[in-house]
Amino acid sequence: MPRLFDAYLMVDWSAAAKPVTGPNSIWIGVLAKDARLKFQFQAVNPDTRLKARDFLKDMIARLTKRGDRVLLGFDFSLGYPAGTAAGLGLETDTLSPWAATHAHLAAKLKDKPDNSNARFAIAAGLNYSISKGPFPFWGAPAKDQVNTLAGKRPEFGADRPVAEYRTAELHLRDTKRAQPKSCWQLAYTGSVGSQSLLGIPHIDHMRHEIEGLRIWPFETGLAAQTEDSLSETQVLVAEIYPSLLDVKAAAGSPMDRAQVEAVARHYCDLDGKGRLGPLFGPPEALDMTKIPQIECEEGWILGV
Repeated sequence: MPRLFDAYLMVDWSAAAKPVTGPNSIWIGVLAKDARLKFQFQAVNPDTRLKARDFLKDMIARLTKRGDRVLLGFDFSLGYPAGTAAGLGLETDTLSPWAATHAHLAAKLKDKPDNSNARFAIAAGLNYSISKGPFPFWGAPAKDQVNTLAGKRPEFGADRPVAEYRTAELHLRDTKRAQPKSCWQLAYTGSVGSQSLLGIPHIDHMRHEIEGLRIWPFETGLAAQTEDSLSETQVLVAEIYPSLLDVKAAAGSPMDRAQVEAVARHYCDLDGKGRLGPLFGPPEALDMTKIPQIECEEGWILGV
């Protein structure tokens, strides 16, 4: 069975507010074929998000020009819990909720060349739109706390506009495979909320700039992928969760670097054995009534 992809780019994103390299910064793992058609790995450590995006666009252009199909993974939430777009008051007659939210964040969040950003102020404004108070985003440092953004977690419940977790995170928790954080949490250990706020706008940019780029499962459905289903896709973007793999970093090497290499090699190996395509479909234990909200707004994590 032929491979679905020819190259695997895995990205560990960062919400740093200044240029930074090394641990807790952006790492991009590139696993692609060399002139002898042997897979070779390289790790890249851009010091800003804008440089990371430029690198990805350039690398993808080089790979697709030679006919490669690329799997591009990001380690942050690509969607938000069902009801987020409605809570923000976004127009969803012509755009799916996920696309409306992506466009909204892209219009509001602009990274500067020095990596600075206004994510806490933006989150406070998003909270005002959804609840007129400090809900659902939380986790701001003291200097960034205002009436509509707090440092502590707010109360979530059935009477609130949105849930604390997406279906994907609940599935991981229920099956005891991991304890992922909520996309609403902006700071503190293990949080991913800031990475999502600052990453989605760059994905939205690339979606409009790169021909043949599609985002799974929003533009493909939560369904197994085949050569036929990917026939018009040059780049498939997927959400990844490196902690699902047991990764150990070499002495002196950042864990982020080790993880992007491990994930790239993991999906490359599965693809070579014909086992990657089915992972784009829903797990057997999933409540199938959740699929519409997953495909329209929440997204899913590859391999869950």
